[in-house]
Amino acid sequence: MSTSFGPQLIGETEKSLNAVLRRVLQGTGLSESHWVTMRLARQLADADRAALVEATVDRAHFPDAAQLVDRLNERGLLDGGRLSARGRELIESLQTSIAETTAPIWSDLTTDDVAATERVLNEIVRRSRDVLATHR
Repeated sequence: MSTSFGPQLIGETEKSLNAVLRRVLQGTGLSESHWVTMRLARQLADADRAALVEATVDRAHFPDAAQLVDRLNERGLLDGGRLSARGRELIESLQTSIAETTAPIWSDLTTDDVAATERVLNEIVRRSRDVLATHR
């Protein structure tokens, strides 16, 4: 059964992919929120704690971003706002597992379909951020 394009389809997609992620994260003690925070730390390689907290609130909309960062620091996965060596090792290992697990989802999508989807989803993110900024 297909779902028409819109919030329901995007939500179903997100929930399905989150279920796959939770399965990969089992046994690590990491939640989706921890994983997202660590990925942001990787993207913002030179961030301090405050910058990582700010980016996590801005991009992921986690109101408990400071606690997430502090918890990852306590676990030795972050050093301030940067990934520690242990955090880098864990993220690399999990990235490999995620790539292997999700390969059947992406492997036969055409380049054109991927490019169109990327454009549309990035536009939805941009517009969503605009809505959030104007409706505080």
